[in-house]
This record gives sequence, C-alpha cells and structure tokens, in this order.
Amino acid sequence: MHCFLKTDTCGKTGFSPNAFTLIVCPAIILVLIIMSGCAAVGPEFQTPELPAPDTWHTEMAGGLAVSETVSQNQAAWWELFKDPQLTRLIKHAAAGNLDLQKAVVRIKEARALYGISQADDYPVLDSTGLIQRQQSSEETGTGTASGFFHAGFDAAWELDIFGKIRRSQQAALAEVETRQEALNAVLISLQAEVALNYLELRTFQERLVAARGNLEVQKETYEINLSRFNAGLIGELPVHQSQYILEQTRSQIPLLQDGLGRTANRLAVLVGKSPGTLHEALTENRAIPCIPLEVAMGIPARTLRQRPDIRRAERVLARETALVGVAMADLYPQFHLTGTFGLEALSVGNFFNSSSRFWGIGPRVSWRLFDGGRIRQAVAAQSARQEQAMIEYQAALLTAREEIENAILAFAKEQLRRDSLVKATAAARNADRIARDQYQAGLVDFSNVLDAQRSLLSFEDQLAQSRGAVSANLVRLYKAMGGGWQHMAL
Repeated sequence: MHCFLKTDTCGKTGFSPNAFTLIVCPAIILVLIIMSGCAAVGPEFQTPELPAPDTWHTEMAGGLAVSETVSQNQAAWWELFKDPQLTRLIKHAAAGNLDLQKAVVRIKEARALYGISQADDYPVLDSTGLIQRQQSSEETGTGTASGFFHAGFDAAWELDIFGKIRRSQQAALAEVETRQEALNAVLISLQAEVALNYLELRTFQERLVAARGNLEVQKETYEINLSRFNAGLIGELPVHQSQYILEQTRSQIPLLQDGLGRTANRLAVLVGKSPGTLHEALTENRAIPCIPLEVAMGIPARTLRQRPDIRRAERVLARETALVGVAMADLYPQFHLTGTFGLEALSVGNFFNSSSRFWGIGPRVSWRLFDGGRIRQAVAAQSARQEQAMIEYQAALLTAREEIENAILAFAKEQLRRDSLVKATAAARNADRIARDQYQAGLVDFSNVLDAQRSLLSFEDQLAQSRGAVSANLVRLYKAMGGGWQHMAL
C-alpha cells in the first residue's frame, strides 16, 4: 500500500484513497487506544470495614491471655503439645489427604482461567489456507474446471474502552484468591481433625487402662467373695453382686476397643492411607498430650482477619463486585480493530504475484440498541449477587466471633471440670480402699463396696474424657482463631 499525491485536470492537488486510509485509520486507532485507558465502568471494590471490639467478651482464664501481636506459635500450634507422633501425622496429612489435593487442583483450574482472561489483552491472529479444484455444470455453466488457491491471516483486537476485560480479569483473580482461601480453610480443618482424632485415640487408651485396672480389682473382690462363700463365711448375695459389677465393667472394654479401632481408621484416611495401616504405630499406650501453660490470644480484629473463611468471603465479595462492572459494560458499545491480509489466485503460477494480494484493516463498532431490558436486568441481578456476598461476609464475621467466644468458654470451663474430677477421683480411690477394708473386717456390708467401685470406675472414666476434652478444646480454639494455614505453603 502506497501513499501518493495526484493532480486533477484543474491543477489541484489531493489525497488518493490509499493516502486517506493511511492517515485516517491510524488516527482512529490511536484515539480508540487512548480511550481504552479510561476508567472501567462499575463499582470499585473496597475492603469492608471489620467491626470488632478491642477485646473478647468471654473472660480470659485457664492460661489464656490477649496479646497485641499474635503468637507465632499459632502457625504451628500442634507443636505446643510436644508430641512428635501428632506432629508427624499432621505433616503426613498435609502431603497425602485427598480433600487437600482436590483443593490444590481447584486452584490450578482457577489460575488457568485467570490466564485465559489475561489473554484478552492481546489480539487474536488466525491463519487460513485453501486449495480447491472445481468444475461447473455444463447445463448451468461453462463446464470448465478451475482451481482456487487461498492463504491469509485474520486479526482481531477488542479495545477495552469501558473496562469489561479489566473487570473480568479482576473477577478471575479474585476467584483464584477465593480458592486459595478455601484451600487454607481445608488445611486448618484437616489439621484440627487429625489432632482431635489423635486426642480421642489417646483418650480411649486412657479409658481402657482405667477400665482394665478396675476390672482387676473387681475380679480380685469377686474371687475373695467366692472363696468366703465356699467357706461358709458369707451368703450367696455378695458373690452375685461382685460378679455382676465385674461383668458390667468387662462389657465396657469391647466398646472402648471398638472406638479405638474406629479412630485409628479415621486417622489413616485423614493422612491419605488405607484403614488399618496406622494401628501398629498407634497401639502403644501414651498419655493424652498436655496443654501449654499459657495460650496467646490475638485481639479480635487481627484474629478475625487471619481466618480463611473471612478472607474467602471478602474475596467472593470482590469477585461479585467486579462482575457488576462486566455486566454494566454491555450497556456500552464495543470497539474492535480488525485486519486481514492474504493471497488469492486461480492458478499456482499467479499465486505469489502482487496482483494476488488482498488486505483490509479498520475499526468495528457494535452496540446493542434494543434487547427488551435484558442487559439492565442482568446488571440488577449481578448487583443483587454483590449484596448477597456482602451479607454472607457479615454473617461469616458473626459466625467466626461466635465460634471463638464458644471455644474460649469451653477451654476455660473444661479445665475447671477436670480439676474437680481429679479431686473426685482421688476421693473415690480412698473410698474404695476403705470400703473394701471395712467389708473384709466385717464392719460394713458389700453394698458399700459396690457403690465405691462403681463411683471409682465412673470418675476415672470421666477424668480421662475430661483430660482429652481440655486438649481437644484447645485444638478447637486454635482452629477458631484461624491458626495453622500460615505454617504450610501448598
């Protein structure tokens, strides 16, 4: 394409059509590109304020203390229990859990979709080629055969004047971040589930130890009563009484063993292994992991911000806000730059001649003038989705505060219950010893021994459960505070 001047018969000088195309078209393109830098339509996302008090409503007790700086221990809270096996299980779960792997793949999908949206910043270039041999009908045409040869390139570039592409990219990026926070939420839930099941397993083991210990004492009592009955020293009633409390205790052991096996199977699945594979590693009886003396609580605002569900709700709101702009952009015209270039000929010999060249370039504008209000209704629908996302964000804040307050309360109160059970268990042991001594001395009847042994078994079982509950409530507290996901980069 050449630009040249031509002179008409009157001696006036003017531009040829080719010169006009070369001057006007680039000017139009330049104006459109400049316009594409304008602000995008639709609302700009602003991080909503996080209404939170300066301190927690529930009184700090049981070693809890509020700190302006969130303790780094919250990132790896399981290490505070000083149990290497628990730490190994949590690390294995992070590497092998299938739900976690699924969440990772969902992030890969979102990142790929974000990459697709970024590709809209660039023009699209297509190539075409055609070789065709054809013959017309002798009845309707000349009946001669001819060839057709075509090769060319087509280019199109949408100018993002009203920000539809930019808003789509913002929405796609927010979706990536949403799924990242969903992954973090899965991770902290997984860590908590592993810890809770591990604590439950150790609790079952401690309850079994208590039950078996009581079983041995009750078996000894039964044998003494049977021996004394055979010697004619006592009646038949104490024998049957000592036997039924013995068998009652024995009947509890299979239930505890069943719970122990189920918990071990659950732990295996959580770490991505087949049920039964962890039984050997977990068969050795170990004490319930102790809690640290002090637990640092962050101030409400910072604690809430580190929870993945709050962060995810905020990213969902950002995505829905960007999609409002995407919907609004359809109210405005769309501008494209299109171009084509190629070669066409009826014979191979002429295919590369200059006369075979064809080309075209220019802007294209499309604007829907009437659609019965569809676009405006689409904008209204998306605006409603944005409002829903805002409500869900506010609901997530309330739920988070409820979970944290409840976790603080449960952790502190269960420690009080445990302390009382420690005293009750000690008293029950003394009562059992005294009742058996007095019974053998003939000072009391056997019903006193029965009551003492029942109480001792009950209190020892409750104490084991309470010890496990205290540690489990601390796990739930760390989960409620959003601790754990910062420690592992997946």
